[in-house]
Amino acid sequence: MPQTKRTLTGVLSGLAGLVGLSVVAGVLVTATVTPVFAVTGATAAQSIDLFEGLPSNLKVDRPMQPTTIYGVDPNGQPQQIARFYDQNRIPVKYDQVAPVLYDALLASEDKNFYSHGGIDIAGTLKAVFGNVSGSATNGGSSISQQYVKNVLLQECEQGVPLGDEKRDDKLQQCWVDAASAVGSKGIARKLQEIRYATAIEKQYSKNDILIGYLNLVNFGGTTYGIEAAAQRYFSVSASQLNAVQAATLVGMVQNPNAFRIDLPGGTYDCDKDGNNCKNSQADGYHDTLVRRNYVLSRMEVLGKITKAEYDADKEQPITPAIKTPSQGCTDAGGNAYFCQYVKATLVNDPSLDSVLGPTKDRADKLLRGGLNVYTSLSYPMQGAALQAMADRTTPTIPGMNFGATAVNIDPKTGRILAMAQNTTFTEETTDTATTGQTGIVYAADQAHGGGIGFSVGSTYKVFTLIDWLEKGHSLRETVNGNLQKLTFKCGTDTMTADSAEIGNFQSQRGYVGTPMQFTAASLNSGFLAMAAKLDLCDINDVAARMGLHLGTEYQGKMLPVNNRENIVDDQGNVLASAPAPFDVLGSKNIAPLDMASVYAAIANNGTRCDPHAIDKITGPDGSDLPLPPTTCTEVLKPEIAAATAYALQGVMAGGGTGSQANPDDGTPLIGKTGSHNNVQTMLMASSTASTVGIWVGQASGDVDINQFETQDTSVQNIRYGLGRDLLSAADSLFPGDSFPDPQQSALKQSYSNLPNVVGMSIDQATQTLEGAGFSVSVGGAVQSNLPTDQVAQQDPGPGQVVTGSTITISPSNGQGVSVPNVVGMVMGDAANALKTAGFQAVKGTCTTGNGDDSGTVSATSPAAGTAAPKGSSVTLNYVKKNC
Repeated sequence: MPQTKRTLTGVLSGLAGLVGLSVVAGVLVTATVTPVFAVTGATAAQSIDLFEGLPSNLKVDRPMQPTTIYGVDPNGQPQQIARFYDQNRIPVKYDQVAPVLYDALLASEDKNFYSHGGIDIAGTLKAVFGNVSGSATNGGSSISQQYVKNVLLQECEQGVPLGDEKRDDKLQQCWVDAASAVGSKGIARKLQEIRYATAIEKQYSKNDILIGYLNLVNFGGTTYGIEAAAQRYFSVSASQLNAVQAATLVGMVQNPNAFRIDLPGGTYDCDKDGNNCKNSQADGYHDTLVRRNYVLSRMEVLGKITKAEYDADKEQPITPAIKTPSQGCTDAGGNAYFCQYVKATLVNDPSLDSVLGPTKDRADKLLRGGLNVYTSLSYPMQGAALQAMADRTTPTIPGMNFGATAVNIDPKTGRILAMAQNTTFTEETTDTATTGQTGIVYAADQAHGGGIGFSVGSTYKVFTLIDWLEKGHSLRETVNGNLQKLTFKCGTDTMTADSAEIGNFQSQRGYVGTPMQFTAASLNSGFLAMAAKLDLCDINDVAARMGLHLGTEYQGKMLPVNNRENIVDDQGNVLASAPAPFDVLGSKNIAPLDMASVYAAIANNGTRCDPHAIDKITGPDGSDLPLPPTTCTEVLKPEIAAATAYALQGVMAGGGTGSQANPDDGTPLIGKTGSHNNVQTMLMASSTASTVGIWVGQASGDVDINQFETQDTSVQNIRYGLGRDLLSAADSLFPGDSFPDPQQSALKQSYSNLPNVVGMSIDQATQTLEGAGFSVSVGGAVQSNLPTDQVAQQDPGPGQVVTGSTITISPSNGQGVSVPNVVGMVMGDAANALKTAGFQAVKGTCTTGNGDDSGTVSATSPAAGTAAPKGSSVTLNYVKKNC
């Protein structure tokens, strides 16, 4: 191979013994002074050629920085929620560091920093001697060279993904390559450091290099940079450091993990049980103390502190004031579950690909990207939600896996303003039932840090109501909501079900009523009867159109809510069932937040804005990253939304199932309650300005929650107190207006032909009338010659009447006799006929006419054919020539 193709390491490897060392030393000295020169010896000359050919333009990338998530405080200003980092670093500017820190650093590390051209020649030569003799090359570098070393180290560390199985080994190799190589590799590293150091001295000011180094360097563990170190070890800002603190921190950089002072048990050379380590609290952090005092001595020698100050300072013990930095959602307190939702969005949401890159790289971006994430969390509303959760719930209830969550969103924007949960957040897997700790966000789906969602119960009935209205039906149309067998369809498929199988709340038998009534009372049999007149597939399509999906994520996608067939996994497990009649009552598992967004869309005149928690993201330089715009889509025609809201207001009004949650502050509210198999409960409620979603129940497994209570309230009813508290706060913070009036077409009454049931048995008449869509009331018995089990009278009579009207039917008393027809008889004959039939004849009104001289009967009262008691009087009206 031609000599010109040999690498620098290869050339240096060819040098041996004292001769080789002398040549390399000459190259190092000369290279720092003159870029072009003559040397004797082909090998040395080639070394210089290679040095001149080394890269000189060091790419100083942004170091790893934490990502910080912010909420909005009561004054509308950002307030930190949580930080995430691989390296805890808080970059500062030059003037944000105490001058005494610079004095300590330069006195001990590079006293000629402001006068040399970037190279500590004597120190570098010392390191070279160490390399040739086979020892490590730590030290022996100017601040500029150390800055270069840390830039290269940072670049190498950034190239090791967080999920790499050999991450620790690779990070250690980064350190070896950047700082601890020996022999020819170490010399090659020093030459490259020199090349870069001389170049950056031309690119950056001395102050920029100094603060760049201090922002990069490690101070032990995950603490990087002078500001994070000052806060970690002394609970002060870098601008507030005193001489003793400054000397301590500067002393650490020589061996940060050995000299760190946040491990009272010590840092190295422990016994086999991990005890009795050196540099511990017990030995006064001996090694750190020695190094600190060396730094103080150099400061005294160079006149940065006085002899008296030095004598006093060196006697001070190492006294840490440890402050644990915020790391992750665990440190976010009551905001932890909102934090976890935001974190999951940053890591998993594909809509952010254009901003944060592919999802496979997002975890690294979160911990290293230096992002500032400004969220929608409203501290006033969040505070109210947390207080309500504390007042109304408890982390655990013996005997069940108790859970509760509450969310608040802005229906006009989709911004998530609050998210509270009864449990304590933890990153670790625990037995939630006994510890009250979990990392699952109950409000969210699996893609956003949640579980598979919960059965939403009757809150799902709103989609039947919407489809009913969209198909042209009226809120006042009468439907037979009695328990009965029904036939349903989904496309061309048909299926049957009996509403008696599931029943109604408090064992009601059902009734003939209107969707308005069914909605306010949440009548299962009424909604099943409505669904039987529609199409189950269409109902589920309405849910999908309004943004719903199941809470389960499979193969990177959320499972649909409107699948036509079973969806199964590779093992044949059913993940999502084909449509079934009882689905319309809310058996599907859906995230509470997603259900809340449905009611927000209704409150927003039919326009749904995707629920989101991130308002803005800026990069480490403060520049805005272009987020995709919030998607707001019309999912309902405004007139359908208005009619739906009109019906849902009945839920929150007196007598409605949600009225217990109404704070009665005058704010118009829509809402819907829901429960499923005595295991889950929900409440969705909204004004025009704020939407609240609440879930309370069994977090996992099936337990009848009716047998449990907390805060003197049954678990079944906790949602009402929570709802009342949250709605009261929301109405105060975000006042709502009246909902639009529905169109008259949505309120029209329907008319039906009322059949004649006189003469039918009571049972037969009832069945006939209910089958025709009417309600039935049985009145008292009336006089009739009909048998006692037959209807003798109905009110109103046959004809066109309002569909669903209540028809009163009266049975015969069986004691009546029909009045004989005596019209046209002379008065005497008529009286005899009535007497024979058991009646008494009474002379009535005479009318002058052509009748018999004694009078001819013109009418009777009661009329002929009417049933009347025996012995009663029948009045005979008659005609006579001369009255």
